[in-house]
Amino acid sequence: MGILTNKMEREELKAGDHIYTYRAIFAYSHHGIFVGGSKVVHFRPEHNPMESSSSSSSDDICSIFPDCGFRQPDSGVVLSCLDCFLKNGSLYCFEYGVSPSVFLTKVRGGTCTTAQSDPTDSVIHRAMYLLQNGFGNYDIFKNNCEDFALYCKTGLLIMDKLGGVGRSGQASSIVGAPLAALLSSPFKLLIPSPIGVATVTAGMYCMSRYATDIGVRSDVIKVSVEDLALNLDLKTIEEGEEEEEEEDSDTDYVR
Repeated sequence: MGILTNKMEREELKAGDHIYTYRAIFAYSHHGIFVGGSKVVHFRPEHNPMESSSSSSSDDICSIFPDCGFRQPDSGVVLSCLDCFLKNGSLYCFEYGVSPSVFLTKVRGGTCTTAQSDPTDSVIHRAMYLLQNGFGNYDIFKNNCEDFALYCKTGLLIMDKLGGVGRSGQASSIVGAPLAALLSSPFKLLIPSPIGVATVTAGMYCMSRYATDIGVRSDVIKVSVEDLALNLDLKTIEEGEEEEEEEDSDTDYVR
């Protein structure tokens, strides 16, 4: 395992592994759970705005595995074969239970966590259960593919996501980098050396990532996948009721 990434060979794969691959020339990574049999369960937007309709439809067609691309209606949780998941990209394995020092040496977020992984059976059970029941609405900052894989591996859920990021290390990096630059700007008056300012900024960036890691956060709880699915259903119902109430109020106002 390297400092920047955790590249691995296919022969090293084990069922229950949290894997990822990079998209768009390393612009971002896509995560999933390897469930064995060359199959990966992962979470993605129902309609990916970064892909054209023609390319997305061709990606869903697999000539090797008939069940590749399976998903429930209105769900972003998908079963894909490993080749379709990777899309010719390299294979990487997400690390669990790393020490704080190792975590801080990882320059890029979305590669490891200090949280411990649950047993393989629990991980696969969560992934397959969510394949049938969904994982809610996709949100790039609060509920993305890395959040899905992290939940499958740990069963940890953030109690209140209002105004913050989810479990994703990628999202923490996106938010942490500009925040670190902003917070370190006053030090430019105290530290004349550009190298010194860069060091302070890098330190703040790493600490902001560490503070949002699910292994050290205090606002995470263990939630069974059955309860999670139930809560997602209730949330969907509540959102639908709120929309209906808003429509009724708008109608009354017009009258």
